Amino acid sequence: MDTLVYGPASQNRTVVERVLRERGHALDLAAPSHDAPPTEDAGRFAYDACVVVDSEPPVLRRAEECTQRYDDLQLVLIGVERDPESIHRAFETGASDVILDGFDADRLSTRLGLVEQYVESNIHRPPEASPSRHQAVVAEIGRRALAGTELEVLMAQAVRAVSKALDLSMCKVLEHDPAQQCLRMKAGIGWAAGAVGSATVTDGVESQAGYTLQSDAPVVVNDINEERRFTPPELLTAHGATSGVSVVIASSPSPYGILGAHSTDRRGFDEEDVYFLQSVSNVLAGAVERARTERALRESEARATSIIETTVDGIITIDTGGIIQSFNAAAERIFGYTDEEVMGKNVKVLMPQPYREEHDGYMRSYHDTGRRRIIGIGREVTGRRKDGSTFPMDLAVSEVHTGSVHAFTGIVRDISERRRLEKEILDISEQERRRIGQDLHDGLGQMLTGIGLLSQNLSRQLGNEDSELVDEAKEITDLIKEADQYARDLARGLTPVDLEANGLSKALQRLSDNAERLFGVECTLDEAGTGLVHNATAATHMYRIAQEAVSNAVRHGSAERIKIAFASGAEQIRLRIQDDGVGFSPENIDGPGMGVHIMNYRARIIGGTLEISSMPAGGTTVTCTLPGGASPGGGDGESSAQEEPPGPPVGTTGGDGTGPSNIGGGPPSGGGGCPVAH
Repeated sequence: MDTLVYGPASQNRTVVERVLRERGHALDLAAPSHDAPPTEDAGRFAYDACVVVDSEPPVLRRAEECTQRYDDLQLVLIGVERDPESIHRAFETGASDVILDGFDADRLSTRLGLVEQYVESNIHRPPEASPSRHQAVVAEIGRRALAGTELEVLMAQAVRAVSKALDLSMCKVLEHDPAQQCLRMKAGIGWAAGAVGSATVTDGVESQAGYTLQSDAPVVVNDINEERRFTPPELLTAHGATSGVSVVIASSPSPYGILGAHSTDRRGFDEEDVYFLQSVSNVLAGAVERARTERALRESEARATSIIETTVDGIITIDTGGIIQSFNAAAERIFGYTDEEVMGKNVKVLMPQPYREEHDGYMRSYHDTGRRRIIGIGREVTGRRKDGSTFPMDLAVSEVHTGSVHAFTGIVRDISERRRLEKEILDISEQERRRIGQDLHDGLGQMLTGIGLLSQNLSRQLGNEDSELVDEAKEITDLIKEADQYARDLARGLTPVDLEANGLSKALQRLSDNAERLFGVECTLDEAGTGLVHNATAATHMYRIAQEAVSNAVRHGSAERIKIAFASGAEQIRLRIQDDGVGFSPENIDGPGMGVHIMNYRARIIGGTLEISSMPAGGTTVTCTLPGGASPGGGDGESSAQEEPPGPPVGTTGGDGTGPSNIGGGPPSGGGGCPVAH
């Protein structure tokens, strides 16, 4: 097609030119002048279509001159304001289509396709193949509705087509406004200036339109002056309407309004006329439903977008291949990336090693087996920021199936501050324990030691005097010694780890000895490596983990043998407690008790990992691993880019990868670092 694009240089005109070229149009370009129509501005006259990208009145007048000079020219006006009067004025120029401001390229392309079809049909279709006028109008309005024509434009096109097809001077679409109890003109032809968009009639039986709405059936009027069913409204009498027909534009849950056509001359309307008007009304009713659905969808999307973009939690969506599809503003703040930087990339860009390399395998495993390890469960994982630093975060993942769309949505929350507060609470607790232990040792312990010495002297003196009270004195002395020892044991329990580098090793040996002495179980300590932990905070937390594990083995596992293994080296420090107790089933691991949760907190706070594996009647193994090169107990739970955590996050399975997950249902042998889906 030979097409003229007419209008000043603008973004809209650039889009129009691109779409037309993509559709294979041969283009000429012209800018508006003050005294010549567009085709004369362009310098030639043989065009199939003229696309005007400007809705200013002077340009519209010159466009109207084009349609008056060249009958076969298809005129398309683009960028028209959405109000009914502007649309009405645009069609008065003789435009074959009007595209409102705010159009998108895809819908523009579809609408221009209708112009191409019209030109092609006029060239190649023989006259005998043409449908009847009524059929052609209904088909054309239907095509325009399917092409996504805006409802306001479609109605303006419909009233003009109906008026021409029925050879009537007036046609209108009235929208029902129940709140105002009226019907307002949304589109029309043949009415006084200003009527379109503002003229109203009552929605009661006092008017033809109201009577049609109430009766919900077509109403034919041969002579309005002889009408007894309703009172002729001023809108019709003021315009000299004599005959007319009106039908309801159906909709749900209530009718949209009325389509009516009128003549100033007396004339009759047969069944074919009524059927034609009803057919057009049905097309408009479908367009109304589509417009309402689209509007509801836009509003729903706007609400959802508003929620997603204003929430404090990061929301990330990926497809089944792990490719990021959406990345909200909170996720940008958390990870330091903009959405443009991560859109279309694999989600593993947000993970530290080794989870980054393992992620694709987890995705394949889920697709192959359907086994869920985090979806619908939630857990704590480790994320990686744009600058390479890592941080702890809570992750909740949901799976979405909507038609052909299969995706995963992850909600993430940076919990670095929570980890810092947890560490602070535990540090305060340990400081208080240490203070009480020191008071017991230096205060009560010293007092009992002094009392014991006095009691020994008194007992010796009573023995020298052969007193009858010597036995009671000796018993008192023994009780004081026991109380002194008990107080020192309490003090040692409250401050178990000496500040020296080998303090943890000595404390674990005492824990083993005390377990045998107090609980009557076989408890051994095996050491490998130097056994040195230079960070007192880390050493204390590891001791508390061992203490809780031993206590659980005796109290809940009914264990008879407990083995504490402590190994340290340049790469990592590992503490493992194994027992032969009754064990527990996987669903009971994350129970209501605080012991396991506190062990997890302690491990995380010192930058380590905790693994718990157990099977009924198979005993339990608790393993705490601390990176040897890290700085345990750093305070905020974060790692630098050079110090990424070497092991899985808290809550994975045992070292062999066969045991059930502990906290949060993580995958075997680590892999909990996926920020969206496993």
